[in-house]
Amino acid sequence: MDAGRVRGCVLGGAIGDALGAPIEFESLARIRALHGRAGVTGPVADWRGKIGLVTDDTQLTLFTLEGIIRADVRATLKGFCHAPSVLRSAYLRWLDTQRYDAPPPGQGVHHRTGWLREQGWLYSRRAPGNACLSGLRVEPDHYGSPGLPGQINPRSKGCGTVMRSAPFGLMGGSPRQAFELAAECAQITHGHPTGQLAAGAFAVLIHHLVHDAPLADAVTGALEVLAAYPAHEETTAALRAATALARQGDPSPEKLETLGGGWVAEEALAIAVYCASAQPDGERALLLAVNHSGDSDSTGAMCGNILGAVHGEPVLPGEWLNTLEGRATITELADDFVTQLTQGRRTTGRTDWLAKYPGA
Repeated sequence: MDAGRVRGCVLGGAIGDALGAPIEFESLARIRALHGRAGVTGPVADWRGKIGLVTDDTQLTLFTLEGIIRADVRATLKGFCHAPSVLRSAYLRWLDTQRYDAPPPGQGVHHRTGWLREQGWLYSRRAPGNACLSGLRVEPDHYGSPGLPGQINPRSKGCGTVMRSAPFGLMGGSPRQAFELAAECAQITHGHPTGQLAAGAFAVLIHHLVHDAPLADAVTGALEVLAAYPAHEETTAALRAATALARQGDPSPEKLETLGGGWVAEEALAIAVYCASAQPDGERALLLAVNHSGDSDSTGAMCGNILGAVHGEPVLPGEWLNTLEGRATITELADDFVTQLTQGRRTTGRTDWLAKYPGA
């Protein structure tokens, strides 16, 4: 496991998220009116006057990382773990960050434990998706097979599933294992088959990239895994459209917008893949991923995940990193993820580690 690529993937996602957040709800015409014909050309202030603030995309990605660490701790200690249950507890900790101004008391509440929930900067509501909020208020009594409707929000396929799923591709194992865990955990909040399968496909993509596959081959690998599941057609078509558009050359926001707005899972996946494929320069790829009339922070975040997985932290613009909210926390969490997944037998014997990452 390459620590630099894990760090790059997570920090890259956060940079893309922060880059797109101030223009998320603006049309392309409005973006150009405000920022010039090229749109934003680097981090700009949001409505608060702040630069570099992340959104729920990064928040949820961090709690996904933490959930995977804690699932691995539990599996190491107990010999078994139902990972989606541990991930759901992690997402409940995220839900607290949207409901409270500071960490709420943890006494008697099983999920209010660990280090990440104590990071005060996370306690800020950053335009969370409705399905993520509503889905966490109901606990499913089972998780269905990928490609079949889930219990929770069965008609929801918003990009809230896919934008948080890069960590599943970082954890090792096989591409199919990454796919199925991401798809299963998507059902915690979104039951639509496409929401699940796009999350799984993104995890496979990241898995191949951190194992040195070229992006085109990683997309092919994701398509091959997708084909084995029912209801894959929307996600498959979106990925194929993205790669075909990238081959045309001359990338532009107008071409990007033919793939959709990114508000739903398969469109966000397609836009991120298009930008990373069509624009070889990392900074320009990120700018392309946010300068459009759709869900700019999510498509920027996912493009950043891809670029960081391919190139590691060095591809990320240093000036943009310097303004990034929560950079120290993000870096520490990414490094802890690598430590747990490579040295789990050693870390779970440490009382300080178990306090930071309890196995539940």
